[in-house]
Amino acid sequence: MAVERTLVLVKPDGVKRGLIGEVISRFERKGLKIKALKMVWLDKSKAEEFYSVHKDKPFFNSLVEFITSGPIVAMVLEGDSAISVVRLMIGATDGRKAAPGTIRGDFALDIQDNVVHASDSEESFRREFSVLFSEEEVVPDY
Repeated sequence: MAVERTLVLVKPDGVKRGLIGEVISRFERKGLKIKALKMVWLDKSKAEEFYSVHKDKPFFNSLVEFITSGPIVAMVLEGDSAISVVRLMIGATDGRKAAPGTIRGDFALDIQDNVVHASDSEESFRREFSVLFSEEEVVPDY
């Protein structure tokens, strides 16, 4: 068993639409443990740091604008193969193409208003985690 941690965000559209509990409950029902959880409103500099891997892409500014448009809920989840399990559960980035039964397939409106973000690798998790959390915010095993 490969216990991993991953970072998940309920994006501003998901928060505005009241989907926080639905998103969290799906992960809990899957058996993933919440190790850290908070609601924040990212400022532009934090958002630019979070999306720094996309800084040279044409959609970078719209990503930053969107993620700073309202509060987000950030969480660290832990479980067996958490990164790949969560990616399967959230579905394709473009909600119009995401499979029914996935979070995006059930709730996303398009490629931007797609409710959630999840780390796509261990490297991404480490970088994204460091923008939003400190190790002190992660609860010990329970």
